[in-house]
Amino acid sequence: MVSQEQRRRQLAREKFLRQQQRRTDARRKSRTRNAVIASALGVVLIGSLALYTTGVLKDDGKTNAGAEVTESASPSKAPDPCDKPAAGKATTETWKKEPAMTIDKSADYTMSLATTCGDIDVALKASAAPHTVNSFNFLAGKGYFDHTKCHRLTTNGIYVLQCGDPTASGSGGPGYQFKDENLKDKSLKGNVYPAGTVAMANSGPHTNGSQFFLVYQDSQLPPSYTPFGTVSESGMAVLKKIAEAGESTGAGDGAPNATVVVNKATVAKS
Repeated sequence: MVSQEQRRRQLAREKFLRQQQRRTDARRKSRTRNAVIASALGVVLIGSLALYTTGVLKDDGKTNAGAEVTESASPSKAPDPCDKPAAGKATTETWKKEPAMTIDKSADYTMSLATTCGDIDVALKASAAPHTVNSFNFLAGKGYFDHTKCHRLTTNGIYVLQCGDPTASGSGGPGYQFKDENLKDKSLKGNVYPAGTVAMANSGPHTNGSQFFLVYQDSQLPPSYTPFGTVSESGMAVLKKIAEAGESTGAGDGAPNATVVVNKATVAKS
């Protein structure tokens, strides 16, 4: 017999898949519309690919992604536990193709996210997910993640904070995509992404771009999202503080109530 908790998780995953499909359809229509406009103006537009991740999940990762907000009575909000963002604006730069491989796959790398809520350090898995780590090394070096808002928090069924979209809409990306990696990571047991996992959000197989999610509590998800890092103990404390402040819809999937902005992201070889 299926337990109530198993049923709840199943419903959360099904909700995620429905949301992801709707977003994929919406992005397809948007790209078509932009192509028509570009043709009329005689301009070639380079569209950004939407990456998502989970969610209660949804866009998982995701994953699935930008939260789908249901209008309802405004939930009471806890005090914002984070500081004001540093002065500056997120970049709008995009690239046509995945950057050339420049990292040392045998070396150790760390990504540091200096956020308004505290520093989140991530040990990266360069040997297991070299294309992913190489992309983050490239984008961080370009300042791509600086001044970006973490746009999605899920607090029901799946427990993730999603970041990496300069537009904070759930549809932003660097203009290129790259393949999935490390989907058989030994940490993924029983289709559970354990607390501390950092994984790519996507909109389907091999559609990774810049959006990623940080798991602050064990979350059951299909092994479809590249796990490429592990959050430090101090970083987990920051994630839990953000989660405790809740999300905007009161339904478990929306923008975080905390003002979570990445002031500066760096990737360093250690």
